[in-house]
Amino acid sequence: MKAMIFAAGLGTRLKPLTDSMPKALVPVGGKPLLQILLEKLQRNGYNDIVVNVHHFADMIEQWLHDHTPEGMTTRCSDERQQLLETGGGIRHAAPMLRDADRFLIHNVDILSNVDLKAFAEAGRDADATLLVSERKTQRYLVFDSEMTLVGWTNIATGEVRTPHDHVRQALEQGNHDYRLLAFAGMHQMSTSLMECMQEWPERFSIIDFYLKECAAHRIRGYVQPDLRLMDVGKLDTLDKATEFLASVE
Repeated sequence: MKAMIFAAGLGTRLKPLTDSMPKALVPVGGKPLLQILLEKLQRNGYNDIVVNVHHFADMIEQWLHDHTPEGMTTRCSDERQQLLETGGGIRHAAPMLRDADRFLIHNVDILSNVDLKAFAEAGRDADATLLVSERKTQRYLVFDSEMTLVGWTNIATGEVRTPHDHVRQALEQGNHDYRLLAFAGMHQMSTSLMECMQEWPERFSIIDFYLKECAAHRIRGYVQPDLRLMDVGKLDTLDKATEFLASVE
């Protein structure tokens, strides 16, 4: 199976560590984040991996050359010239992704107990499937009773984004049965859906893309009831990450 790892970010919240290395190579429990994720992907049947690179790209390329697990193929999608955001990054990597029916997208700095095999199976009949949770936040994806994506809202500002007028009206009135769930940095996409990206600018957000395309395509949410997840994006979470990793592996 095929996966794309988002590893191009600047890692500004992990400074000063990321002044001398990319976020993907920041160690947790004695292993770089990239190695932790590659090993998890391989255990779950993912052996063809695309990694996007920008910040300290040469270091990631060299590390992959030296440390890619046996039996796994890794290739880099080069974003040295410009960070392309999440949607633009996927489109830029399209030539390396099109030879599969669908692929997983995973942020390099996410640690979790996600059952990747169950997640893959849950997305078989959808054009895209997003891992979501009931975590408290201000910005939520909005799903109907069948867990189909219908919009997005910021509950602090009242902003609503949706291609559906009835969804907008219900959310703005606060009288609705929709589920508000937080995106968890992991999703899977059918390669056919990438064709819809051609009209988009070079840099764009994948969430913006999903919010537009949910009017015409099957974009769904997936909730793992016992989900435990840590975004290792800040120094204070990095201090706790080793213990968290041990508890989910």
